[in-house]
Amino acid sequence: MIVTMDQILKKAKQDGYGVAAPNVWDRFTVKSVFEAARELKAPVVIDCAGIHDIEETADLVKFYEKKFPEVTAALNLDHGGDFEEIVAAVRFGFSSVMVDRSTLSLEENIKEVKEIVKIAHASGISVEAELGHVGQGFEYEQTRDSGLTRKEEAKRFVEETEVDCLAVSVGTSHGTYKGTPKLEFGLLGELHTLLEIPLVLHGGSGTGDENLKKAVQTGIQKVNLCTDLSNAGLTKLKSYLGIDYESMEKNGSLGEFGNPAANMWDVSKTMAGGYKEELKRYMILFGSDGRA
Repeated sequence: MIVTMDQILKKAKQDGYGVAAPNVWDRFTVKSVFEAARELKAPVVIDCAGIHDIEETADLVKFYEKKFPEVTAALNLDHGGDFEEIVAAVRFGFSSVMVDRSTLSLEENIKEVKEIVKIAHASGISVEAELGHVGQGFEYEQTRDSGLTRKEEAKRFVEETEVDCLAVSVGTSHGTYKGTPKLEFGLLGELHTLLEIPLVLHGGSGTGDENLKKAVQTGIQKVNLCTDLSNAGLTKLKSYLGIDYESMEKNGSLGEFGNPAANMWDVSKTMAGGYKEELKRYMILFGSDGRA
């Protein structure tokens, strides 16, 4: 059953666990999310970024919702861009949208988020916004501190925008870290105490199990995941192909048709299997198994 993200995260905040929010981009990843959620009886937030086909993803989610009626999930537009993209997600059947205006000034962020909240709430859809800015892992050392959420701005932001959940910047980054992740658990604890709405952590991949588990215990209800799930799929793919990739990169001896026994169908299923295993591991780490 597809519900709003607000419904899922409010329960997580009340009962003290985290919900995995995997990025999806095709039928194999969408199906893997539903399978993992069913097997662990875990709620899940299905994130789809605008760079992927959000209309196709919405149709895939509707299809698998019928196949897995026991699964409780939200379909969320991740890092929603311009106004047209966000409205399109509403029209296609997303149950939640994330409005990312984190690079704007506080005043502009509030102004633009408020407009989206009005539209989404009128359609029965929940809204996530970002305060502070979660940057990219390759520039972690340069941008980490400047992007941290300011608690003195957080309460005003939530009150004026009326968002349903807030993505906070407490020391994580998107993608692969260049440097060692260092989370500001003191800041996170203060934000958790200050704000009544659920909190979201972007940049979960590569942050480390101990950090993520502690983040959930300190006040995070939703953890976004993409790179780690993709990498788990690629690891399975390399094993399936039976290729020594290190040697191939050094001398290129295997060439374009180095493994004629592989086929596209099995390749896709194999990668999806690795993605699903990693997702289930995170669901258990966050304590969401058995919570649906």
